[in-house]
Amino acid sequence: MHRRRRTALVLSAALAAAAPLLTACGSEAHPGAAAVVGGERITIAQLESRVNEVRTAQRAAIPDQAQYEQAVTKTASLTRDTLHTLVLDRVLDEAATKAGVSVTRKDTQQLRSSLEQQAGGAKALEAAWLQQYGVAPKRLDDSLRTEIEAQKLAAAIGADMNTDAGQATFWKAMSEASRKLDVDLNPRYGAWDVKQSSRVDVKTPWLREVTAAQTQETA
Repeated sequence: MHRRRRTALVLSAALAAAAPLLTACGSEAHPGAAAVVGGERITIAQLESRVNEVRTAQRAAIPDQAQYEQAVTKTASLTRDTLHTLVLDRVLDEAATKAGVSVTRKDTQQLRSSLEQQAGGAKALEAAWLQQYGVAPKRLDDSLRTEIEAQKLAAAIGADMNTDAGQATFWKAMSEASRKLDVDLNPRYGAWDVKQSSRVDVKTPWLREVTAAQTQETA
């Protein structure tokens, strides 16, 4: 289990770490939205709900308060990472649809059964996915579906993910899907790098100025 890699999300995380820091300008174009993907909103409330699912699962899995606080500290970027995943999943869906790829419930069930056997049971698999990938147990099937979809997309477009050339082919397809969907992130969560299909941090001087002004007013 520890050597397993989630094709889409792990690669995108590596790209995000290497991506340049962008500069955001202007104001929030979509009040209440964490992101807009293909004209559809991912609301801040939806994002916070997903984050709370993970925190609740972590709390249940780690009764010791000190250990729980350590887990929270280690996943301090959970909100941004969760938004990254929500957006990337939609981009992947778009790329897969273009390539004629689909994932059945049977596909997901077969992968889950296989992984449960490797992990030592359903609970062990849920615990591993929560710890390694920040996926709440109730979202495990969705996460596995994403894994399968990424693998099927790679196969459909002839992208060998074990080679640099194959990875470049895969991310080119993802970049084209990102461009088509016109991904727009709320600046508080960063920006979306279309070329790399990845969330990146941004400089938001206007946000710091507003925060500083509010602090002075309440001082």
